[in-house]
Amino acid sequence: MSESDQRLFFLLQRAAHRLRLDADRRCLAAAGITTAQLGALFAVHERAGGITQRELARTLGLRESAVTALAGRLAAAGLLTRRAHPDEHRAVVLELSAAGLAALHAARPEIDRFNAEMRARLGDRHFTLTANALHALAYDDD
Repeated sequence: MSESDQRLFFLLQRAAHRLRLDADRRCLAAAGITTAQLGALFAVHERAGGITQRELARTLGLRESAVTALAGRLAAAGLLTRRAHPDEHRAVVLELSAAGLAALHAARPEIDRFNAEMRARLGDRHFTLTANALHALAYDDD
């Protein structure tokens, strides 16, 4: 691995860590949830009729065991509801509760501010290029 390859890996890791800490702090202050929880709530919200934990794991790129724990915490906090899947005996369908929807609405202005700050910091062109590059890295294998 070349030095520039190592540097890119390091920079991506460092940037992700710093941005996650900042976004988590903002989301916790605004809505009482972390960015991981916010991502799960957005994914559930996007699926009319609910989503199974297996589908949520696939959507978030996490192991099913991690999503089981995450969904459990969100349900215990009253942000998600669980119901038996109508066709799959062992599956559970997750749906957003009223409190979960309220948390999404509370976090949204903070996420919009965060993105606006990133756009101002990078400029429109670089913001778009960065978003496109990160999307390619995150989803090209899907």
